[in-house]
Amino acid sequence: MANFDFYFTRLSYESGDWDVDIRMPSNVLNSLVEYTTLRVDPTERIVALSDPKMLEAPFCYFAGHKLVQFTPSERRNLEKYVRGGGFVFVDDCNHDIDGLFAKSFEAEMVKIFGASALKKIPNTHPLYSCFFKFDGPPTTGGELNGWGDDLVHEYLKAIEFGGRIRLLYSNKDYGCEWDYDFRNKRFLAVDNTRFAVNIIQYALGA
Repeated sequence: MANFDFYFTRLSYESGDWDVDIRMPSNVLNSLVEYTTLRVDPTERIVALSDPKMLEAPFCYFAGHKLVQFTPSERRNLEKYVRGGGFVFVDDCNHDIDGLFAKSFEAEMVKIFGASALKKIPNTHPLYSCFFKFDGPPTTGGELNGWGDDLVHEYLKAIEFGGRIRLLYSNKDYGCEWDYDFRNKRFLAVDNTRFAVNIIQYALGA
């Protein structure tokens, strides 16, 4: 097998709908090839959260719209991965801070990591400057009419261990925003997948 610096792992899970935004991974992987020197595996890998193989991944993507209710093995693997230095990007496809995915996922985080583990991160966090420069989390197209309060929420949340983000949590639905054929990026004034590059570079220790 070829040696890769990075491969994209999507986590499947028994509850909810994990198979969303199917063009997003190839779009993000194309951006890594375009902007970085990483040796990138061009094929998305889908691994069950309950499978110990997920513990080997450099980066995991977890998303959906519906109820999140982990099985015991899913809960154990997620905790082991996050506490052990892995990186999970969790994206709420409802882009709704009070939706079913948000409430159920956040409740799971309380069960696993405690009530105070998931916290807002400041917009000065190194995540926003480790490759491209951002003033905070970029807004998304569905955000203004999808949050229920017509406000753009200028923060992301995260769980940190050892001074590093190990689980990054977004209600902004970046997966949907990046869910298009990468060849269509030429029509954008600014490539909106650049923030994905920051997330992955940060995950890899940048």
